[in-house]
Amino acid sequence: MDKVALKDTRISELVHRNYVRGYVLFYFGIQFYEYSTLTLGQVCKQRGLKIEHVIREMESPTYLKETDLPLVTYPVDLIIEYLKHSHFLFVKHKLPYIANLVESFSANDGDYHEVERDLKTVFPLFVKDFIEHIYEEEDTLFSYIHALDHAANRDYIPTKLYYLLEQHSIQEFAMEHKVHDDEMAGIRNITRDYELTAGAPLHVKVLFSELMGFEKSLITHARIENEILFPKSLELEKKVKLAFFEKSRFN
Repeated sequence: MDKVALKDTRISELVHRNYVRGYVLFYFGIQFYEYSTLTLGQVCKQRGLKIEHVIREMESPTYLKETDLPLVTYPVDLIIEYLKHSHFLFVKHKLPYIANLVESFSANDGDYHEVERDLKTVFPLFVKDFIEHIYEEEDTLFSYIHALDHAANRDYIPTKLYYLLEQHSIQEFAMEHKVHDDEMAGIRNITRDYELTAGAPLHVKVLFSELMGFEKSLITHARIENEILFPKSLELEKKVKLAFFEKSRFN
């Protein structure tokens, strides 16, 4: 679709053709369901937005794409930075948008009254628990791995390192992490695995699409931690422990 056609197309139609556009519009301050009957050009004029900028982001929303990086070749400090950046995108971008969709969910379709009620109860709790989990992960697991990396490559304070090695274990972190691997089981249950009826409203289609996309991102995130970060960190921990206790023998 060319730029002129996009400008003259109603918001509801733009989002219907590509649900990601609802996400792009949200970060321009436009809730697609509030402007569904207006064209993109009319909305941009109302909101004082440069339509060329909005269209450019709609056509190529680069900040929404997950970068395909060869993470298995990266050192642990860069893998952690990648994961922390993912946390930032989850907390500051994806979850606020999905929360907005849930909060504004008004099912005028009998098939979705229970889904609306249950999501409005459960999703805020899910967000709270999820954010607490990732911040705890950064404060404990990531901090410990950073300390191991520092000890392996630089000088360290023996007493401080000994305390860390006594208090933490990569294997225990990994086992605990598996408990959180299916965090969206409750959401899937509420939405019946994101099942859509034949006449599902656009709002429901967009919401379910975003929930599925978020779950896929979480699966990728967990795979990176389980298959790349934890094995590398376990080897790092073994290396640090061996060097530490070898050094202790001669002191």
